[in-house]
Amino acid sequence: MATQRGGTVSIELFAIVGFMLAAYSIVANDAIQTLGTFLASNAQRPWWVLWIFASSIIVAIMLYAWFFLDGDIGFGRLNRIPYPENGVQWWHAVPPLILLFLTRYGIPVSTTFLVLTLFAITGGAATEGVMASMLTKSFLGYVVAFFVAGAIYLMVSKTFEAWIIRTRSDPPKTHWVVFQWLSTGFLWSQWLMQDLANIFVFLPRTTTEVGGQITVTFDPTLIIFSTLLMLLLHAYIFATRGGKIQEIVRVKINTSDIRAATLVDLIFGLILLVFKQWNDIPMSTTWVFLGLLAGRELAVAWLTGARSNREAATDIATDIGRVAFGLVISVILAFSMPWAATGSLPKF
Repeated sequence: MATQRGGTVSIELFAIVGFMLAAYSIVANDAIQTLGTFLASNAQRPWWVLWIFASSIIVAIMLYAWFFLDGDIGFGRLNRIPYPENGVQWWHAVPPLILLFLTRYGIPVSTTFLVLTLFAITGGAATEGVMASMLTKSFLGYVVAFFVAGAIYLMVSKTFEAWIIRTRSDPPKTHWVVFQWLSTGFLWSQWLMQDLANIFVFLPRTTTEVGGQITVTFDPTLIIFSTLLMLLLHAYIFATRGGKIQEIVRVKINTSDIRAATLVDLIFGLILLVFKQWNDIPMSTTWVFLGLLAGRELAVAWLTGARSNREAATDIATDIGRVAFGLVISVILAFSMPWAATGSLPKF
């Protein structure tokens, strides 16, 4: 027998506000972490060219979800986080508002934890254990990315990265431009499949369970509206060249070089693909991104001397501190917002 939770008939004010705040703040925070090397290594190109490229992939991913996944724009990441029975409340819209301010100061917090934690903790029996699973998967993502990147760059730093450093003033060959755009397109598609749930969690949806198989669908009108909104927000982000979060990418070794950016994007995309196929639990792509940069930075700094080991380690520790700060904020909001509204604490 099929059971349904949520709906697609109406949408509340706070759902609209939360979605718009999340769409902007997540684009400004997480998307730039994904597209940061692409923007840095293509700084000489008009922003609208880069925007058209990224926007075409967004549209393609939306169409794929609609035609092949029965309209599940969350790509299975909302299977265990149903739409709130009483609708989206004001406290659900607070985390993306906090994220908006953190992004303005260049703090790369995990939007998965900051936005989804409240929905996961207050979702009752349907979301039991989701928060712990998100933490476990995200921590594992950081560790895997750190060691995979470290191992790869220990093998290639003395050849590939050293070659890039020696020839950094040379204009890039056409084939490297093609390779980088292809790797960016692959990475961008994987990020969208992972993190669109952080935005669409605010929108009404129908969750149907048949024989243990959960299907989530969204109203087509909402999909069209949200797609257009995301394209407009991306136009602003690209026009401003990434904002504060982009600084995290710029300070890393060689990230403005197309050849180096190609390898970074390819590794990042492959790791996200593996975790996407593993299960439908949401995870922090921010943790994966910072783990990859940390492993890469230590290996490249150690073997090429392009940066002191101490400076690289300090930079990595700073990034970890920002992530930890974001996680603490997420947990505080997840417990304090429902308590402020109802006077009772949710169950972890």
